[in-house]
This record gives sequence, structure tokens and C-alpha cells, in this order.
Amino acid sequence: MEKIPLKLLGMINSQSQSGAYTLILGETEGKRRLPILINGFEAQAILFHIEQIKIPRPLTHDLFKNFSDAFGISLAEVIISKFAQGIFYATLVCDDGKEIKEIDSRTSDAIALAVRYNCPIYTYEAVLTGAGVSIDEEPDIDDLVTGGLSDSDEHDYDKFSIEELEEM
Repeated sequence: MEKIPLKLLGMINSQSQSGAYTLILGETEGKRRLPILINGFEAQAILFHIEQIKIPRPLTHDLFKNFSDAFGISLAEVIISKFAQGIFYATLVCDDGKEIKEIDSRTSDAIALAVRYNCPIYTYEAVLTGAGVSIDEEPDIDDLVTGGLSDSDEHDYDKFSIEELEEM
């Protein structure tokens, strides 16, 4: 199966579950997004690393990286390998210089490790087809910005009040 490269686009508070976050991954060369619901601990672990927030003691994902570094094991890539019954499955592809091993992982942990190792994240077409969202499905931003104004009026915003602009 051909692997599709993904990039981490961001994270938002989940509207559907208290204390959870939606991690947004996107195709590096496409318009599809992969929203993944994760818990607060993994969200925090990902954000601490991305934002370079220093903490006094290593988090679990930092400990894992320190341990694997000490024994010469690198994380070559992360693959979001399956989506079944609303659950994502991930694989850690590890390399010790002699052999490559694949390790089953929760997707949230795999992404938290991927950001620490700065390794590529991939998925398969079946996962994107089953759980992905195309940005083409979102409302057209031009329609939202113009608020139904005609082409001749769309750049004449100074004639509207703040209240009218906010309503548009």
C-alpha cells in the first residue's frame, strides 16, 4: 500500500467531549484533513513539545525518547494504519541500525512521539477515505467573507458599520 504523508496542522478543543481535543492532520499534498479525537494528557504532551515549554521532569513520551536514544533506537516513522469502528490505530516504525521493528501504538501516543523525533507521519488511502474530511466540503470562504454582497460591493467594506460587518 502506498503511504500518504501527513503534517500536523493544529489542535482544537473538542466540541463533542469535555476534556478532549481534536488533533488535525492534513495531507502534505492534498486537501483532505484527518481529525483525531485525543485526551487531554496527550494533547498537553504534544503542545508542550511544539511550544517548547520546559517542565522540571520528563513526561512519559520524553522518557520513552530518552530511553530509546540511550539504546540507539530511533523512530523512523509513524503510520496511522487503520480506522475501524471509530478508532484509529497507529504503528511506530523503529530502527536500531540492525533491524526495523513495527510496534502497535495508540495514535495519540504515536503523534506525541513523532513530534519529539521529528519523524514523518503517514497514513493509507483507506484511512483517509474512511475518516478524512475534504476541505472542499467546507463552505467557500469567499461566500462567508462577502456575505452575499454583489461583486461590485465586495471591496467596499468602509461603507458598513461594525455591527453590519460582524453580521455579514
